[in-house]
Amino acid sequence: VTDVGGKTSHTAIVARSLGIPAVVGTRRASAAAPAGEWVIIDGDAGVVIISPTPAELSEYRFKQRQSRQEAERLAHIKNTPAVTQDGQHITLLANIERPADVATAVDMGAVGVGLMRSEFLFMGRGGKLPDEDEQYAAYRRAVEGMQGMPVTIRTADVGADKLLDDAQPGGGAAVRRLNPALGLRAIRWSLAEPDIFLTQVRAILRAAAHGAVNILIPMLAQMGEARQTLALITRARAQLEARGVACGAVRVGAMIEVPAAALMVRQFAQQFDFLSIGTNDLVQYTLAVDRTDEAVAHLYDPLHPAVLRLIADVIAEGAAQGKPVSICGEMAGDAAMTRLLLGMGLRHFSMHPSRLLAVKQEVLAADAAQLAEWARAVLESDEPAALLAAG
Repeated sequence: VTDVGGKTSHTAIVARSLGIPAVVGTRRASAAAPAGEWVIIDGDAGVVIISPTPAELSEYRFKQRQSRQEAERLAHIKNTPAVTQDGQHITLLANIERPADVATAVDMGAVGVGLMRSEFLFMGRGGKLPDEDEQYAAYRRAVEGMQGMPVTIRTADVGADKLLDDAQPGGGAAVRRLNPALGLRAIRWSLAEPDIFLTQVRAILRAAAHGAVNILIPMLAQMGEARQTLALITRARAQLEARGVACGAVRVGAMIEVPAAALMVRQFAQQFDFLSIGTNDLVQYTLAVDRTDEAVAHLYDPLHPAVLRLIADVIAEGAAQGKPVSICGEMAGDAAMTRLLLGMGLRHFSMHPSRLLAVKQEVLAADAAQLAEWARAVLESDEPAALLAAG
């Protein structure tokens, strides 16, 4: 339970990945909870109950049993191919934080990793960044753990609410700004620290010798950034070849999470092999709402018409150019959004492994062709949430 933060802050995302029930942005829970008292944390409803009554304890123990029963009920579709009623094959991928997470992804029936957040190899290290060999070993474990299924590794997305230690090159003090979400983060940081970026890319290319690997570039906004990034990836491969080190082929993708990138998606799609929409940041930047600030959490709206229009345009442009488009933000794992995203033409979803079966259940029951007309009506509405709720 935290006093600050939003439900799509990385604190909440990491808690979810570790299976820890979490409620964030309560403002005063730390002061309201006396030491030694029982606390119920309802992460689904965003409720914290301090000093629960016997009746409340009984109610929540019942809810725990219901949750376990629902998980057991969904387990029977784990190995069922994700195909809609009208025969559309849907790719359901996993988001992971650590190499060890691939075991859960495989167990939940993921057909690959759509997002490996590599920055957690860089954080909390007391001033020592991981070298090429350490990163290579971590990426290789993830690749081999997926048993031939593809692994998409995002280059380090440090900055904003994911700060490095001050002692590290380009560390906390260097990326901490008055408005860190708009500062030196993600690919901006990597391009400002090319030696660190080259080290990471070399490690990823080496891991690609052991299985299917994609590289995903976060927070692109300028075509100049795209060209610089691709040139550095080419340089990293040449460095490995000069050393006689084995490396594999990779596909390189662009994250679309800045409105500028969404509006220039045609040009980005021409430069990259695939696109991945990071809805958490796309919502934040489109609506000017800090996703870590509980004071404006009520304004963070994935169903805002402007957000949906940007997502729809990216999906449509990807289809027009024959480039796969996925969503790797929290929207992909929200089963209440699945039908809408299918109707908008999305065919690749990447989410926390715990969400896979609930989303697959929606996919199996859906007719994507019939949903397309309804999705167009939702996109044209001033109140998309109302139409979504009406079904």
